Amino acid sequence: MSKRVHNFNAGPAVLPVPVLEQARDEMLDYQGCGMSVMEISHRSKEFESIIQTAEADLRDLMGIPANYKVMFLQGGATLQFAMLPMNLRAAGASADYIVTGSWSNTAVKEAKKLGDTHVVFDAKADNYNRLPSAGELQLNPQAAYLYYCHNETIHGVEFKDDPTPLAGVPLVCDMSSDFLSQPVNVDKYALILAGAQKNAGPAGVTVVIAREDMLERTPANLPVMLDYKLLAESGSLHNTPPCYSIYIVGLVLKWLKGLGGLPGMYELNRKKADLLYKAIDNSGGFYRGHAQAAARSIMNVPFRMPSEELEEQFVKEAKKADIIGIKGHRSVGGLRASIYNALPMAGVEALVQFMQEFQQKAG
Repeated sequence: MSKRVHNFNAGPAVLPVPVLEQARDEMLDYQGCGMSVMEISHRSKEFESIIQTAEADLRDLMGIPANYKVMFLQGGATLQFAMLPMNLRAAGASADYIVTGSWSNTAVKEAKKLGDTHVVFDAKADNYNRLPSAGELQLNPQAAYLYYCHNETIHGVEFKDDPTPLAGVPLVCDMSSDFLSQPVNVDKYALILAGAQKNAGPAGVTVVIAREDMLERTPANLPVMLDYKLLAESGSLHNTPPCYSIYIVGLVLKWLKGLGGLPGMYELNRKKADLLYKAIDNSGGFYRGHAQAAARSIMNVPFRMPSEELEEQFVKEAKKADIIGIKGHRSVGGLRASIYNALPMAGVEALVQFMQEFQQKAG
């Protein structure tokens, strides 16, 4: 078998080995058609089966109700930051945004370019290390929707209890970096969006799950590739979709189902996160977690060390030990371990052992 490192990259991120192996085996000849998935028409019966099966498996895994549309789109979650207000916020209306880190802050900036946007909570003063209490949210009962990011990849904070919108206000959630990591009650949300490249597949495809009544809000004058209603009606096939990325997402969904679905995946993710946070907390301050304990993510674990020099040394020596992608995001520095679904427990165990050995040498 080829060499595999311990991949802690935040995205594009680690994929399950069985998925990669199946993609390798089907690279030149997908199920006897004599072509790669990268070569077949998106109008072919082979690809129609791929995208329809992926949707069916996603609906099964997440328990997506029948009155929700599933779309496989392009442009990443960043494009969704613009598409969301374009489609769901009528002219003259305002939308509420909860800001708990870099990505929700980016979403706000995009929304403000397009219309009235109300920040109902911003954790910037606390360096985005915590989540809001219900009493801190200054909600607008007339808001077009309430947006929040379930898991902030860069700052490592994750909602344990979803914010409760005021009556009649739709709840919209960016789940990009903890998508498919745990069970979700889809019917709580008007719309869910998730870039695939962290937990569901490779870069190139974004999953949008939208309640059908939200699609009726789409104005008539939007460009076709920004129009939720049209894209949903076309089955994500208005133009050529990211076929190969969707194919890999489909394989990941099959892999998840084979592991027992999202409840089993969550238990494994929780154990991995507990092991890593325990190593940080028991280091006597040599390693310092960023997020407050109640807000800690089970997917992204940012932490610091006594000096930037030690952090640089840590990254260099970790790479020699085949521990890759541990450097923190350029906007905040420090270190970060992204421990997504496909990262095995052995990867976290290797990181924890390396952390302990590094502390013994440098501490």
